[in-house]
Amino acid sequence: MDILFYVFAGATGIAAALAALAIWAPRSTKVRVAAIVITTLFIPILYVELIEMLSKPKPMSFEWIERNTMDAVLLGTSLDEGNAIYLWLLLAGSSEPRYYKVPWNLKLAEKLEDAVDDAVLENSTIVLKKPFYRRSLEDWGDLNVDIMPPPLPPQKAFPSAPARIFNPRNESI
Repeated sequence: MDILFYVFAGATGIAAALAALAIWAPRSTKVRVAAIVITTLFIPILYVELIEMLSKPKPMSFEWIERNTMDAVLLGTSLDEGNAIYLWLLLAGSSEPRYYKVPWNLKLAEKLEDAVDDAVLENSTIVLKKPFYRRSLEDWGDLNVDIMPPPLPPQKAFPSAPARIFNPRNESI
């Protein structure tokens, strides 16, 4: 299951619990009705906001679940000069790419542009080493960018010795 389902279910449960407390509290009927209305409005707004967050890039500094990832494959970049750098990453051990936002850093932008140009020329893959390790904005320019050459095509294995043919006239078998 996707984590979004659990977040939505948890938030809905909390909203329902708060509404139940407001309903059963010794309050006037107007307060109880208001609690029900607010809860019924909160749940669809929560759902819409969670779905809307899926299309937005996550700031790389907010990544704490995958912060110990050793490497990530860079699938694409987009540079918004002066504002941000957007990265499309495939984390090690994951089959789904993720969308991240990095604060603008001229040194990092130039490094990524050069790496993309080199990777296109060599038909290679760009790998970022420890992508979430950076602690401050100044450290982003020191992001480790490696270009991995494409794997070699499988080679045909040749037998090391010629095949032996059985000769019935010899004494040895």
